[in-house]
Amino acid sequence: MARWRLVLVVVAVLAVGAAGATWVRGSTWSGEPGERVARRSSENPVVTGETRFSTGRRPPVPAVTGATLDGGRLSMTDLRGHVVVVNVWGSWCLPCQEEAPDLARVARETRRAGVRFVGIDTRDSLVAAREFDREFGIPYPSLSDPQGKIHLAFEGIVPASAVPSTVVVDRDGRIAARVIGRVTYGQLRGLVDDVVAEHRARPATSEASRPG
Repeated sequence: MARWRLVLVVVAVLAVGAAGATWVRGSTWSGEPGERVARRSSENPVVTGETRFSTGRRPPVPAVTGATLDGGRLSMTDLRGHVVVVNVWGSWCLPCQEEAPDLARVARETRRAGVRFVGIDTRDSLVAAREFDREFGIPYPSLSDPQGKIHLAFEGIVPASAVPSTVVVDRDGRIAARVIGRVTYGQLRGLVDDVVAEHRARPATSEASRPG
C-alpha cells in the first residue's frame, strides 16, 4: 500500500505539471440538453454536474481508437449497438480513486444487459494506471492516453480540464448523458438504466404496418 501511495504522489506531481494552465480552463457542449443539473465550482470555472441530452440533440461520440493498458486495441466504433459508459480518469486524481469502486460495481451489474464500459486513462503512466486497475478491481479496458490526445477528442462535450468525467452513450453511438466530476453509484446506475430502457421502449414495427 505504501508503494502504491508513493507512485500516486509522484504521478500527481508530473500530471499537474503536464496539465499546467489547462487545469483551470474549460468548455461546455453548446447544444441544448433536454435536462440539466449543474453547479460551478469557485475553484474551477468548469461547470460540474449532470447533463442529459434529449434524443434529438445528442452529439455523436468521437470515433476514438487506441492502445489499451493491457496492450490490446480498442475502437469506439466496435461498440456501436451497445450502451457504453466512457470514464475519463487518471491514477493521480483523488475523485477518480473515490468513484472507481462505484464504476466497477455498475460495470459488473449491467454487463448482462449489454452495457460496456471503457476508460480513458489520461496524462498518466502505464505503471501507475495498471496498479490503479489492480487496486480497485476495474473489470473493463482503458485506453492509454499519456499525452491527453484522446481526451481532447471529447472537447466540447467533456472539458479538457475535467477529470474525472463520465459519458453514457446510447446504442446509436450518441451521447445521452454526461457527468462532469465524480459520479456516484446511484447516479450512474440511474443514467445507465434509463438509456438501456430507451431501447426496450422503442415500438416494434409490425408486419401489418410495413409499406408494400
